[in-house]
Amino acid sequence: MHTPIAQRSKLPHVGTTIFTVIGQLAAKHQAINLSQGAPNFPCSEALVRYAHEAMQAGHNQYAPMSGLPALRQAIVDKVEALYGQRYDVDSEVTVMASASEALFSAVTALVHEGDEVIVFEPAFDSYIPMIELQGATPVVIKLSAPEFAIPWDDVAARITPRTRMILLNTPHNPTGTVLSAADVARLEAITEGTDIVVLSDEVYEHVVFDGELHHSMSRHPRLAARSVVVTSFGKTFHVTGWRVGYCLAPQALMDEIRKVHQFAMFAADTPMQYALARLMAEPEHYLGLSAFYQQKRDVLVDALAASPLQLIPSRGSFFLLASFAHLSDESDSSFVQRLITQHGVATIPVSAFYRDGTDQRVIRLSFAKDEATLRAGAERLCRI
Repeated sequence: MHTPIAQRSKLPHVGTTIFTVIGQLAAKHQAINLSQGAPNFPCSEALVRYAHEAMQAGHNQYAPMSGLPALRQAIVDKVEALYGQRYDVDSEVTVMASASEALFSAVTALVHEGDEVIVFEPAFDSYIPMIELQGATPVVIKLSAPEFAIPWDDVAARITPRTRMILLNTPHNPTGTVLSAADVARLEAITEGTDIVVLSDEVYEHVVFDGELHHSMSRHPRLAARSVVVTSFGKTFHVTGWRVGYCLAPQALMDEIRKVHQFAMFAADTPMQYALARLMAEPEHYLGLSAFYQQKRDVLVDALAASPLQLIPSRGSFFLLASFAHLSDESDSSFVQRLITQHGVATIPVSAFYRDGTDQRVIRLSFAKDEATLRAGAERLCRI
């Protein structure tokens, strides 16, 4: 429909996400989907039952704005047990309608027009638009294949009096890297004596491999005092469609975040909160997640042993990167499209995670799939 109304976009550089584009192309060609970081296997039967029972019990109206008390208490207890940091259950934890909402609420509440936010690319595609919507400037620091290590000297050099926030993601999507103790020490040193807020996207907190430690900002007291930690029940319990997450922060920061949250969503879905609170009483559901996904990673790695792709080690998350630079000069987007149309396997070009399309000829594969899907996809990739 034609409209005579003039419109000026707040996000002129934003189009359809790469995930939608690849998803549509994969569906058209009936490709095996190793692109999306969403499990294709069922969640816990108990979790579905708990949600159903909550609905039947009449828990279908608004939950408290900050989240169901029982769920907030379960979160606080879990974080203390794993990371040693005790958050106040009433004022320092908020249940959100997805980790995405938590990230958006934190950026909206704490970042002002004219501020600068340091972001590391490759980055999840929502980070920079969230910053730009506040009239702030994303200060992009690029990470390079194959290590994708944070260049902390560059970070220190890019900090100015306008730096308001550093946005981190560990374990990292799409690279599968995790922060080390040395990374944490540099972050502490760089932010010491500043008003910089650390926004830490930790949605894969329970998916860290090979016995490595998850360096949550909650684990390190000096960083916890300036950090907003965001994580996801959807990623942890295989229910990405439920859209429930939470964030942790000192009260002074959380007070501001809740001001945004109450007008954006007010509260996350009530019966899901009841179900999640009950499942949180059974820690084995998340404490075994690293081993669960490490086995899937290893199945995919082993199945790709005969592939011409060069695999980049995954230390956490749902993702494995692979380089094809030695095989072809074509762009990663073209290579991904050819994999879909000629070989029937969907992956994601890593250039999509760089605002300027930086192309290092690397693709991302998701192993958040059942074993049959992983083996079938790998078999096709071994024939490229």
